[in-house]
Order: sequence, then structure tokens, then C-alpha cells
Amino acid sequence: MTFTTVNPATGEVLQLYAGWDSDRLESALAGLSLAQANWSGVSLGDRAACLRRLADGLRAQRDGHACLMTLEMGKLIAESRGEIDRCARVCDYFADHGAQFLADEAIDTEAAASYVTHEPLGTILAIMPWNFPFWQVFRAAVPILLAGNTVLVKHAPSVMGCALAIERLFHGAGFPAGAYQNLPIGVDAVPALLADPRIQGVTLTGSVRAGRAVAQLAGANLKKAVFELGGSDPFIVLEDADLAATVEKAVAARFLNAGQSCISAKRFIVVDTIADAFVELLLGRIETLRHGDPQDAATRLAPLARADLRDTLHGQVQASLDAGAKVLAGCAPIAGPGYFYQASLLDQVRPGMPAFDEELFGPVAVVVRARDEGEAVQLANQSRFGLGGSVWTPNRARGERIVRELQCGVAFVNAMVQSDPRLPFGGCKESGLGRELSRHGILEFTNTKTVWIS
Repeated sequence: MTFTTVNPATGEVLQLYAGWDSDRLESALAGLSLAQANWSGVSLGDRAACLRRLADGLRAQRDGHACLMTLEMGKLIAESRGEIDRCARVCDYFADHGAQFLADEAIDTEAAASYVTHEPLGTILAIMPWNFPFWQVFRAAVPILLAGNTVLVKHAPSVMGCALAIERLFHGAGFPAGAYQNLPIGVDAVPALLADPRIQGVTLTGSVRAGRAVAQLAGANLKKAVFELGGSDPFIVLEDADLAATVEKAVAARFLNAGQSCISAKRFIVVDTIADAFVELLLGRIETLRHGDPQDAATRLAPLARADLRDTLHGQVQASLDAGAKVLAGCAPIAGPGYFYQASLLDQVRPGMPAFDEELFGPVAVVVRARDEGEAVQLANQSRFGLGGSVWTPNRARGERIVRELQCGVAFVNAMVQSDPRLPFGGCKESGLGRELSRHGILEFTNTKTVWIS
């Protein structure tokens, strides 16, 4: 098997990578038990020291890794640099707080002593996506490793250069052999891995279809699983919102990473009384987003990561137009090299259209008009997804009341949806199972054990 990386801005092949055959994979799996025993025997303080060195390595090689990320998946260079910075911060955060999160919890009972302890599960398979090729890996792997587990990473084939660079970073930071292992394998190898008794759990960030397939395998083999899947995040704009400020955040929330983010603002749900004004301001900002070389700091619109992703997006847009949505900007591929798609705006979107019901993974903003606050919330929840959501109003009490009504895993008032190491991250409904980050995330892949001493 060979993996090919392609520059999305030009369509040119970057490099070919040889995949592993079954013998090479088995060789790696054969050492798992010893590697896991060795790593779990390392003190928490020494594990944290590895994370600090990992953060140092990320910062020292920031520009090189950012350029690699931009070359392989096309994101703007400033966003790539910011992604490396986030990875370093998550290392620092868990190095600082991991011991507290994993500490034994004394429980007062009639026993002489009783407490809860958190022990590593073993080896965890991490199936990672292409859209945030460094951050998604670090978000998953750092707490898993600090808890004393080892991790096997099956990264997306389109970012194999990033996958190998990440492995070098972990090894350079002093993680012992087998603690972090990149697996250059195809999806056809995943069923056997999840059936293998040497693997105790799986974490996946990806599509709902991928989540369903891996969930079936994990369930059949009784493996612990955490999934972060797709999203169609509502961005509710109420009549008292500061429209100029809200539109600035709306553009950032939708067009970050060329719209290729699970937590992008996928549906702008705007109350009728201010909808026309909001759309006018939004259209003006969207028209300033010029595409170009993502390595150029002046570029504002990056390409999509692959040609098939652009084709899928355009098909969803066309089907929405056929169902009655209105084009206000863009809505077509950009001719020429690379996988660019116009910065786009659809208005008059309603339930039953792909732009409402499905996840549009690209630079297409969608406006859904609501009669009032009540209908806005109802439309927000009228989705099979439940990852994130936001509400925009100067009335804090009103905003907090509304986000409590949203059926999602992360909800924000007057701020973009984002993941933060200090807070649990994940979704409900078809957006996933379990949580990453914070104390909640690090405990997902531990055995929470009760100890009773008479």
C-alpha cells in the first residue's frame, strides 16, 4: 500500500509514503504489552516532564511544522502556526494539572479506608482526521498518554507527512519506544485491530459514517470508545445583538479552515426583525475573502483539502438551491489549479434542504430565518447533530437561558465555539460519544476502580 500526499492549492503530488504490510503491523503489536507495562510504570512526574519537552519541541519547530501542515491540507499559514501553538498549550496544561486529575479520591464510608483510583486501560487506538492534522492528535493523545496508556495512531492518509512528523516529536521528547506509535495503514486494517485483545479502546474524530462503523466494531469487541463526529452548529442571532461585532465573529466562525471544521458555525439562525441587516453586513464581509496561496499571509480563503470534498460540497449546495435556497454569493468551484471553492452565502434555507439537514464542510455560510427567539431555538435543535452552538445577545441572562435549551455538548454566549483544554469537549446525538480534554477527558480511558479496606 502507498499513501500519496497532494498540495490542495495546486493539485501537485508532494510525496509517496509506503504503508505497512500485515507482518510489519504484527511486529508493532507484538511489543504492545511490554511497552504499556513500561510506560504505566513511569511516574506521573516523569510523564509530565515528557509533555513539557514535547511542548518545547513544538515551539522550537513551529514554522517548519506549520508549513508542512499548510502544504498537505491547505490551511492558511497563520492558522497552521496557531494550531502548533494550541498543541503546545495542551501539553503544558496536562503537565500542570494531570496529577490533580488522576489523584485518588477518598470517599467517607464505614470502611477503614475507601477511595476511587484511576488506572490506565492499556493501549488505545486513535483514528485521526485530516482537517486539524496536529491538534486532533495532540488533543486525543496527550491525556491518554499522561494517564499511563500507550497510543497507536492511524492518521488520515492525506497528511502522512504530518503523521510522521508528530511521531518524531513524541520520540524526541523522550516518550519510550511503543508509547506512541504511528501506524501507516489503511481502514481495512481497523476491524482486526479492534478485535485484537492487545488493544483496549478506541478514540475517533471523523464523520458520522466512520463513527457508526467503528462503534459497531467497538461494541462487538467490548472496547471503550470516544467519538467526536460531525456537527451542524447553530449560530443564533437575536434582535438585540450588536450586528457589526456579531458579523465579524460569524465570518471567523464559518470560514476558519475554509469551513472545514466540525465546530464551524454551520447555520446562522437569525430572527426576522434584523435578518436583512445581518445578511447585508455578512455579504459585505464574505465578498472580501479572496482565495490564493495559503502560504501567503495576505490570502483569506484557503482551498478545500481534496477534490472529492469540493465535489461533495458543491452537490449539497446545488441540491439546496434546487429545493429553494437563494444564492447571495459564490456557490461554485473556482476554476484553475487546486481545490478552491468560492466564499458563498445561501439565504432562505429551511429544514429539508441539505444546507440545513447535513453538514456542509466548506466555505458556505447558511442563513435560516426565524420568527422569534422560540422558533430560533426550535430550529437550532431540529438537527441530528449536537456538537456545539452559540447565541448572540447583550443580555447575559437571556443568552445563558437559551444555551441551556440547546441540545449540544458545548454552548457559548457571545463567543465562537471552540475547544479548550480546561473544559470538556464533545457532542450528543450523532455528534459523538464521550468527552475529550479537561479532567472529564483524561478519565475516559482509565479504569475507575473502587478500593475498600476493612
